[in-house]
Amino acid sequence: MNIKVIAFDADDTLWVNEPYFRQTEERFCELLSDYLSRHDLERELLTIEIANLALYGYGIKGFILSMIEAAMKITNNTLSVEVIGQIIDLGKQMLNQPIELLEGVEDVLKQLKDKYRLVVATKGDLLDQERKLRKSGINHYFHHIEIMSEKDDANYLKLIKHLDIRPEELLMIGNSLKSDVMPVLNVGGHAVHVPYHITWAHEQIEHTIDNERFKSLDTITDILAFL
Repeated sequence: MNIKVIAFDADDTLWVNEPYFRQTEERFCELLSDYLSRHDLERELLTIEIANLALYGYGIKGFILSMIEAAMKITNNTLSVEVIGQIIDLGKQMLNQPIELLEGVEDVLKQLKDKYRLVVATKGDLLDQERKLRKSGINHYFHHIEIMSEKDDANYLKLIKHLDIRPEELLMIGNSLKSDVMPVLNVGGHAVHVPYHITWAHEQIEHTIDNERFKSLDTITDILAFL
């Protein structure tokens, strides 16, 4: 491999993220437990979240709006103002969560920063992702920060062009096969999957990946032996 740039996903690759969504979803289900079973509440919320991605994109703010919409649908528009306020408070609590780096992340960045250009390639709400990076204390390791509305082939090609490299000179590291691996392989880059113990249903794929430019590792620190 002739890697010049290593790109890192942010949420659940550099720091904890998905558990906060799951915890909030649990609180949401508790608020509406008189209407449906937890399974049905989760299904309704997920359906509305996915339908709203084209409007709101990814992130906590869109999640808050989807929770309110789901609650209105579930209660047949009888949702009280008090419950709406509680849902908004749940979202604000998520936005104010501390940033917890995953084990080994900073050590990996320290060891790679003088050998490669390091970038963050993530998706989500611009303000929220910028806030996380500031609070993380690791933003100084990165040459460039790319916050995408969607992680697809076209946006990865834009990133490659911006970095002035060839596709085969990019290595992407992330926890999502759908967002961090498949589109990078599609455009000719290298991709490493570092699974996280919780993955949002929308980010899961059911088929296996057979590609010489793909590698799956157990932890992010395993990348040091791989390169």
